Amino acid sequence: MAENEDALRSVLSATPDGVAIRVKVVPGASRTKLVGLLGDRLKVAVAAPAQGGKANRAACSLLAELMGVAAKDTAVIDGQTSPRKTIELMGLDLCQATERLGALLGPCEGR
Repeated sequence: MAENEDALRSVLSATPDGVAIRVKVVPGASRTKLVGLLGDRLKVAVAAPAQGGKANRAACSLLAELMGVAAKDTAVIDGQTSPRKTIELMGLDLCQATERLGALLGPCEGR
C-alpha cells in the first residue's frame, strides 16, 4: 500500500479549507466514472460534454459523491477550461482524503 500512498501524494494536497485533487477530466465518455491514476493526476471520465461548464460540474459531483462531501463543497480552483484541473473538496483533511481515495482505487492502482 505504500506505493499507492506515494502515488496519492502527487494527486492530493492540503488547502486551507480542505484538500485539492489534481485531475484529468475526459468529457463525452459513455458513462461517468473514476478511471484511476494517470501519472500525477486522477483520471475522471464524465458523460457530460465540455461546454458551458457541464463537464466541470459532472466531475465535481462525482468526486463529491465518491469522497463523501456535498456537491456544494466542491470547486474547480484551477483549469476551468482545460482537461487538467484542480478540484477542491472542502471539509476533508488530507488524511481522510488519502484513506477514501486509496480505498476507491484499491491496493494495486499505483503500480
